[in-house]
Amino acid sequence: MTVAEFFGCGLIAFGPPVSMFALTIAHDPIRTIMLVASAFFWLLALLFSSILYCAVVQLQDTLAFGLVFSVLFQELFRFLWFLLIQKAEGGLKKVSDGNVQIVENKHILAYVSGLGFGVISGAFSLVNVLADMTGPGTIGLFHDPQNFFVASAVTSLAFVLLHVFWGILFFNAIHRRVYLQLAYVILCHLLASCITLLNPRYSITLPTVWILTVLSGVFAFIVAGGSHRTIRAAIKGTTTTTSSTRVLEVNVNEGADNSSSAGVM
Repeated sequence: MTVAEFFGCGLIAFGPPVSMFALTIAHDPIRTIMLVASAFFWLLALLFSSILYCAVVQLQDTLAFGLVFSVLFQELFRFLWFLLIQKAEGGLKKVSDGNVQIVENKHILAYVSGLGFGVISGAFSLVNVLADMTGPGTIGLFHDPQNFFVASAVTSLAFVLLHVFWGILFFNAIHRRVYLQLAYVILCHLLASCITLLNPRYSITLPTVWILTVLSGVFAFIVAGGSHRTIRAAIKGTTTTTSSTRVLEVNVNEGADNSSSAGVM
């Protein structure tokens, strides 16, 4: 039973991300490299958060302070990763073998980077839980929540998706200088992380995290140029130049021309 629950919770948390990777990233070696590199930057954020947590004794007494600084480090390294991509854009064009879509299409870079952040974040948050899940043991003794494993898996999936959406919003905000959008990403990340401090009150934490996930997903979809036409095209399995361009491509010149007007969004 414990092994079955292990695979079930593992698939809940990582089934959709693995499918996203297989369908949208695995066929392109450049995207795969970018995903791994972005995951490495998340690990750097974790490293610096751990150093700060160990160095500042006051942070060890209150988990909330350590969590807030961890979120801030993650967003800082997301920004540093963005700067590195900008610097390496010329090199990416040279090694892309004529396929410059990932370089010119800023939303693809943001999506791949966000998935890298999300997968490694989900892995670190759930790997110990999955390790204990194989047993031996019984959930629910001493009035502990019996849905702990499932709730942990569902929460991890939400954060993987959130990182994807945050990546799209974050990159778009910097490209177009929409600072309110940047503030939304940071505040949403803080809220989603801090709400988990209320665990195991899953009736509060799970709906809140998933409401933020849905809102961020809709926001990212709109920012990327999504519409009812692109949804219909996706359902029908058709790809039109207009719809795919609207969803994924960012016109850098247009973004520069509209930067002043976009700042009021």
